[in-house]
Amino acid sequence: MMAAGFNPVCSRMEGLPEQALQQVAAYFQALSEPTRLQILNLLRQGERSVGELAQACGCTSANVSRHLTLLAQHGLVQRESRGNSAFYRIADPAVYQLCDLVCGNIARQIERSTLERAVFMQAAAVSPSRSPSRARAPRRTR
Repeated sequence: MMAAGFNPVCSRMEGLPEQALQQVAAYFQALSEPTRLQILNLLRQGERSVGELAQACGCTSANVSRHLTLLAQHGLVQRESRGNSAFYRIADPAVYQLCDLVCGNIARQIERSTLERAVFMQAAAVSPSRSPSRARAPRRTR
């Protein structure tokens, strides 16, 4: 099933050279870690310090800093130093459109599988029950 608004004829990935495809894959890889997604979601509310992000994520500042460095390398966040603190904000708000698209797709898949399961369960409840199989008597040995 295609995402709403997606036109395969106008795909921007069509005809991309291998190097560009590798960059696309690296971008998605940057988004493939749950803590990084949590950080991006927190930054949706506005700029935060490393310490604030670490506390909100339940991670160490060092761990959050590593995630932020990777996100910055892919152009997803921007860093600003103020005194002894580093503050981060979203560099490209379009990442939220991508995340919303993926979350919507997952929600539709869950809804579809839930409906399919409900239909199956309803059909199983309505169908005549099978007669219990008769247990075979043990064979007699001579």
